[in-house]
Amino acid sequence: MSQTSNNTGKKSSAQSSIFNSRLGMVLATAGSAVGLGNIWRFPTTAGENGGAAFILVYVLFTLFLGLPGLLGELLVGRYGGGNALLSYTKAGGNRLWGLTGIMGLVCSMMILGFYSVVAGWCLYYLWQAILDNVLGGRDFISEEFTALVGHPWLPSALSVLFILCTHAIVVRGVQKGIEKASKAMMPLLFILMLILIFASCSLSGSMQGIKFLFHPDFSKITSEVMYEAIGQSFFSLSLGTACLCTYGAYFQKNADILKSSVQIAGIDCGVAVMAGLMIFPAAFAVGLRPDAGPSLIFQTLPNVFSLAFPHPVAYVVAILFFALLTLAAITSTISMHEIGTSMLSEELRMSRRAAACVVTVLCSIIGVLSAISMGPCPMGFFGQTLFDNFDGLTSNILLPFGAFITSIVVGWRMPKAAIMNELTSSGRYPWAPWAFSAFLFLVRFFVPACIMIIILSRFEMI
Repeated sequence: MSQTSNNTGKKSSAQSSIFNSRLGMVLATAGSAVGLGNIWRFPTTAGENGGAAFILVYVLFTLFLGLPGLLGELLVGRYGGGNALLSYTKAGGNRLWGLTGIMGLVCSMMILGFYSVVAGWCLYYLWQAILDNVLGGRDFISEEFTALVGHPWLPSALSVLFILCTHAIVVRGVQKGIEKASKAMMPLLFILMLILIFASCSLSGSMQGIKFLFHPDFSKITSEVMYEAIGQSFFSLSLGTACLCTYGAYFQKNADILKSSVQIAGIDCGVAVMAGLMIFPAAFAVGLRPDAGPSLIFQTLPNVFSLAFPHPVAYVVAILFFALLTLAAITSTISMHEIGTSMLSEELRMSRRAAACVVTVLCSIIGVLSAISMGPCPMGFFGQTLFDNFDGLTSNILLPFGAFITSIVVGWRMPKAAIMNELTSSGRYPWAPWAFSAFLFLVRFFVPACIMIIILSRFEMI
């Protein structure tokens, strides 16, 4: 596809960089949402909020909140046809709205920085699992994790190594890098999850965990559960980071954007539930409940493996599990890296390689600062480490605010004719008038209201 000039006079690389196939498009975009949040945060949050009751509410909010938000951000990207700054500028009608893309860039770089620290832990534990060093009993596992976090240089090195792995994929471009990697990694991720689910559900006593996951107790549904379900739906889909907007620019114009959005949301939701099937049955089988936060992955679950399986099986299961975590992490970091790479290369007329190097260096600095703040050089603000500061700033402020602005842009700024044209792919997939009205209602009123609830609840104002 040849390059064409956009409304600012610049040439958008997105005009010549599009996903080559529908499968690659869906898998890459779903991969941007699927990550450690699905495999770690979802089971933890579900365990703390009633299991099946939470899942039911979560699925409903994914349908009525997450899907319209996901679709809206993809619409902005495909309509704008360029990086997040250009797309929001065009969709909003002036350059001021383009600041949403800048905010997405800053947010994504922060997330990639501190997220790479946790991803580095995954790399470390994968290597230790291969060496058969993660099944030494609860005290050994706890001491090992504490030693890793407090090591003077290893967490920083692992964080940078993970960002370099992400860089190696992104620098190759949309089709040869992002799409090709997603086609390989996403099916492998599903295969690993299915193997681990089979192993978990085959344990004696696992049925209690399955029941907890699928037999709802409606008395467990409280306002707190509702807030947590909204937040999980919102954050698991990566709404507000501008990565969906960036990927939306790579969608082919003849692609059914609604069908793709449903599939992406379905994959994201399905992976979360599969993670519950992978973790709950095994934990219940050995008398443990997976609600231990970050230590769930690196302390509780290795102990579950060692208690639930004989050593040869536990050894294989541990390797598969930490390989799964590493894959899930990198499918998300690819999209976060791409936001900055795309924007810098287009706005500053840099080569893709140079733009990717700038993003890699800046995110590596954030990653190193986040890593050392938890160990050898404690630092941060408001009584927290820098790791927690970056996490809180992005999760509680930047992400919700970015998604809120996106709903305003789609609901109130984009021309209705343009929205309908993108939704129907220029008339290829016509919408009924009532369906279009329902979408506008959700994106204009329901989505912004839910996001405000998230923001207020995070600040404990309600």
